[in-house]
Amino acid sequence: MKIAEARQLMQFRAPVLSRRQRVLNHAFNVEEYRRAAKRVLPASIFDYLDGGAEDEVTLRRNRAVFDAWGLMPSWGPVSGPDTGTTLLGSHSELPLTLTPTGATRLFHPEGEMAVAKAAAKAGVPYTLAGLSTVSMEAVAKNNPTLQRWFNFGLGQAPQARDEKLERCRDAGYNTLIVGVDTRALGSRERDLHNGFTAPPALTLSTLAEITLHPGWWVGFLKSAGISFPNLDPVSAEPTAISPSMWQEILGHSDAGSGWNDLQALREAWSGKIILKGCVNPQDVERAADIGLDAVQLSNHGGRQLDHMLSPMDVLQECRQRVGDDLEIHVDSGIRRGSDVVKALALGADACSIGRAYLYGLVAAGSPGVSRIIEIFADELRRTMTLIGVSSIAELKTKGADVIRDVRNATIELGHSEPRPEARHDAFAFAPQPSTPFAGATHDPPSVSPLPSVS
Repeated sequence: MKIAEARQLMQFRAPVLSRRQRVLNHAFNVEEYRRAAKRVLPASIFDYLDGGAEDEVTLRRNRAVFDAWGLMPSWGPVSGPDTGTTLLGSHSELPLTLTPTGATRLFHPEGEMAVAKAAAKAGVPYTLAGLSTVSMEAVAKNNPTLQRWFNFGLGQAPQARDEKLERCRDAGYNTLIVGVDTRALGSRERDLHNGFTAPPALTLSTLAEITLHPGWWVGFLKSAGISFPNLDPVSAEPTAISPSMWQEILGHSDAGSGWNDLQALREAWSGKIILKGCVNPQDVERAADIGLDAVQLSNHGGRQLDHMLSPMDVLQECRQRVGDDLEIHVDSGIRRGSDVVKALALGADACSIGRAYLYGLVAAGSPGVSRIIEIFADELRRTMTLIGVSSIAELKTKGADVIRDVRNATIELGHSEPRPEARHDAFAFAPQPSTPFAGATHDPPSVSPLPSVS
């Protein structure tokens, strides 16, 4: 082969000096962005982002449960495919939403603004956390086309609740996500070992880790101080957070809240309401009964109750119980476009990501968040094409025709069909005993972890 011919078969790439650009050029999946984020952040900050509660059984289960389902392609023509869908009455370019994460500027100076910019560019909804570090008004002003949802807390006095609702309306937020999985704060033992509590307890090892990551440290020092401008029902003015305020904010739980509070919120808010943080089919039924618009099946990414069920464990039963009366979104452990396909085939309307987009934010700022969304979109389109569906609507309609529980699969050589007794209906389920959501009575821990990353 001649040198000229060899050149036609090869690409010669110039070296890239920018760390951010190297990540954007050479990270091709969420896990690779996770590794890039780990190199950027001090260990204690990364553990806060990446860790779970206690033994982290739930954290691991959230990923393992997706491997229990295998995809089954069918032959035929595919067009597109079209990944667009309707979520809560509005068009979304993907069956994907960005779930709320607290104190996002702790991970990158651009924080929530970077996430909102990427979500607006991608045409997907973004939920701003109640413990976000920028105001809802600033996000709205800078992202007028963004589908803006807000993470709304229960337990407020009626006047404060109504004032906060008015503030949401004025800023153009038409959907509220109400979390019901923080009746007590989970014991995130990585954070306790790292002294990553509220207020932070810096140790020599923590300080050493920070000095070994000067890029994060410089960015953190150059940015404005962390504050939570969406806590006040009326004002968007940022307030510096003192150690005593940290304890007051983070020691609070919604243990005294219950269904009456949700009913009152439903009566006070004319927009959409999503109940987030339940995996109990009875709770899902009750959410439909009181007129909520959607549930987000979630175990808080494994950060609250260890040994908790995964949303995928109960998704089929929840869909059967409520039919088409309620949208069902799923979070916790979503890392691939194929995960989204599996969830939609089992009855979900959308999936929601938190850690995944934070990995992109840490590694490459707003372009990193955009790249994470693009990866999900690319993987979703490719998986849809390979299994033989042309649209999200077709995928949801086919359902059990494109997915099987591989734990119950039987392979018999020489036969194109499994034995009758080995056939499996992907929508079959065995109802488990469950307890409806109700107020608990635990006391908050004396040392509180920092705000949650859902």
